[in-house]
Amino acid sequence: MTPFTPGLLQGASNFRDVGGYRNAEGRRVRRGHVFRSDHLAGLTPKDLGQLQALGVQHSLDFRGVAEYMATPYAIPGVQRVALTIEPTVIARMQALSAQGIVPTTDETVELMRETYRNFVTHNADTFGLFLKHLLAQPTPQVFHCTAGKDRTGFAAALLLSALGVDRPTIEHDYLLTNQLYKRDVRMEGQGHPHVMQVLWQVQPEFLNAAFEVVDAQHGGMPGYLHGAVGLSPQEVSELQRLLLED
Repeated sequence: MTPFTPGLLQGASNFRDVGGYRNAEGRRVRRGHVFRSDHLAGLTPKDLGQLQALGVQHSLDFRGVAEYMATPYAIPGVQRVALTIEPTVIARMQALSAQGIVPTTDETVELMRETYRNFVTHNADTFGLFLKHLLAQPTPQVFHCTAGKDRTGFAAALLLSALGVDRPTIEHDYLLTNQLYKRDVRMEGQGHPHVMQVLWQVQPEFLNAAFEVVDAQHGGMPGYLHGAVGLSPQEVSELQRLLLED
């Protein structure tokens, strides 16, 4: 379960290939087609050359409006597609701070779990657009948010689920963020250390909260993909045809 070699891009710390994993049938996710990352606003000229060499032509950006305005980017030859999901947990933390309330570590973890539940219940259509864009554009693509960990992490989990990858492998890919993402205090804002430690890492409990809602409300991932996310069985099969190899 080796990801794309980390450190390929100097200006993005959480960039990696989603490919290389095997699904339950033993078929491998194609390498070189779909990449995940943290934000792309800090790429160097050498990084831009690397993206060009990879053939990346679209970047799918899950960041909210203010996040994009704070760190915009324009990459020659790469079309940015806005798939806006506002970072509600940050807004909630700011509201608590304004009231002089400092949540405990456990309360912060629960806030993150609620964020992931909301991905499932409130953002299914946006994640559906993400998967449909992968179908519509066969050229290599990269998807990202700010840290490449929560919105991006759930998007990667959905994609790998649609390709038949099992949940332990998906969790492995998800947790790689804790090794690869380099925290940037300029991006994080101010907060109590125990709170920020939770917010800027990933935990299995976060992703499991999303899976619990998928299972409880949709009867599992196929029901969620075909229902709220809006992919037909034929579209899922086509995604598998495009992104799986024997």
